[in-house]
Amino acid sequence: MVVVTAREKTKQEAVSKNGASFHGKTLTGAQIFVRSLIDEGVDTIFGYPGGVVLSIYDELYKTPELKHILVRHEQGGAHAADGYARATGKPGVALVTSGPGATNAVTGIATAYMDSVPLVVFTGQVPTFLMGNDAFQEADTMGITQPITKHSFLVKNVEELPEIVHKAFHIAATGRPGPVVVDLPKDMLISHAPYYPAKNRDVEIRGYKPIVKGNPRQIKKAAEMIHAVKRPVIYSGGGAVIADAQAELTAFAHRANIPVTTTLQGLGAFPETDSLSLGMLGMHGTWYANMSIQEADLIIAIGARFDDRVTGRMADFAPKATIIHIDIDPTCIGKNVAADLPIVGDVKEVLNDLLPLMTPCDTGAWLKMIDKWKKEHPLRFKKSPDVIKPQEVVLALSELTKGEALIAVDVGQHQMWAAQYYKFTQPRSWLSSGGLGTMGYGFPAAMGAKLACPDRTVIAIVGDGGFQMTAMELATAVNYKIPVKIVIVNNGYLGMVRQWQQLFFGHRYSHVEMAGSSPDFVKFAESFGAVAYRATTHREMHSAFEKMMTENELPVVVDVRVNKEENCYPMVPAGAALHEMVEEDQ
Repeated sequence: MVVVTAREKTKQEAVSKNGASFHGKTLTGAQIFVRSLIDEGVDTIFGYPGGVVLSIYDELYKTPELKHILVRHEQGGAHAADGYARATGKPGVALVTSGPGATNAVTGIATAYMDSVPLVVFTGQVPTFLMGNDAFQEADTMGITQPITKHSFLVKNVEELPEIVHKAFHIAATGRPGPVVVDLPKDMLISHAPYYPAKNRDVEIRGYKPIVKGNPRQIKKAAEMIHAVKRPVIYSGGGAVIADAQAELTAFAHRANIPVTTTLQGLGAFPETDSLSLGMLGMHGTWYANMSIQEADLIIAIGARFDDRVTGRMADFAPKATIIHIDIDPTCIGKNVAADLPIVGDVKEVLNDLLPLMTPCDTGAWLKMIDKWKKEHPLRFKKSPDVIKPQEVVLALSELTKGEALIAVDVGQHQMWAAQYYKFTQPRSWLSSGGLGTMGYGFPAAMGAKLACPDRTVIAIVGDGGFQMTAMELATAVNYKIPVKIVIVNNGYLGMVRQWQQLFFGHRYSHVEMAGSSPDFVKFAESFGAVAYRATTHREMHSAFEKMMTENELPVVVDVRVNKEENCYPMVPAGAALHEMVEEDQ
């Protein structure tokens, strides 16, 4: 339930009244653009100005109801908008200039595309009469971004701008969400046209009608299949988080008495503290989650896409199971693994329709077997009194925050340790670049999430390599007083690459050592005006974390020096099957 204060209501009424006063008036394209954003309910934009979008920035100067966050690099802006979107479910918004501004945002757009994140990125473009002439700072933004967006628009008529903006937000947020790019030529922004808001118009896009309700006969058949088996497993992906289906998923699992394993992107959709939780499956999943998949006689895939990091060697994935696959995107069903029963629809809607048909399944013996696996093969590592183990960093944060913080990560070993050892209890609490595997994502995504959810504790768990890719955004966090907490799991290496070089390339550590060339992270953070601590012992780590949690005005960086050559286990080697996991160094 959203509670609107009297002050907020007055502000909303004033904005609405102000917007109504523009109806039918002749405005510039830049003015129309800004009014259209307000109509869509946008409150925060992450951007970086440039020549062709100066008319927009001039309007933003006059529009205090739109909060603009000046990032230090367009990639950081796209990641921050992504974090805002993942934390709220609302489309994140980024604004960049033409040419290098647009191309700098491409990594962030591709990240959002791979993980189905609703993002609307507005890019400046040279005037239409100069397009194709290699004008200064021209790039074929449409051609570059079409493979990594749900849709791309090029504005060719200023009168169509309100409708294009409205369609962009609709496409980004409906069906399987994803990024949309709107390319804004300079002459469209300085042209004039009467302004007619498009917010309340029905959106008609030929060929775009996402299926929300599942087929009733398929749902009934699913219930029959579930009740006919002895060893079912729910395999829940990011789609359950996107659909806000955590309540339905939990109710379904409990009513049917079926264990739940989640993908990397699905973390938080089912509480990790629940007795039916198997944790994460896949390459660095739990032993018992992977073995449950291999021994299951039925897999109920909910909003998941059977990616290669989950399946391992495809030919030996779930050899004993029939598969029910529920997904809003029909192209995901059967793409990697054949489904015995496909159900196209929004997973929240499908689960709501499936719930009344469910009664407890005969899974007593199955759950006893899984409990035995949990006791025999828990997540484990060797502790040392002399050195901090990276797993201990995550465990300490999980305990300190009671699993209720919003965690953003980069990509690598620390990402897997965070996924394994942080006990998530709430949805939309895990921000991770899963599909693209983007280093440098965690910190700016955490900034966006903190601006979206100011009352939540937001922690970026990053590696010493990935952090340096977007560390300049400390200036942004300090400037806007965004009190994110950045914990650097500092092992002096590009850790996951080093682990693979150790295991599969004869310990030949080729160009992965960072220790001799990384900055002093404490001095680096303090130079921006952030608060910073270093921890080299367990006592220092716990002390630094306690201090970190009390800082509510500025970003905090904690540089935790951990065991340099710790490996992440369990691990399914490339080309192996899920049951061929390696649990420790051989």
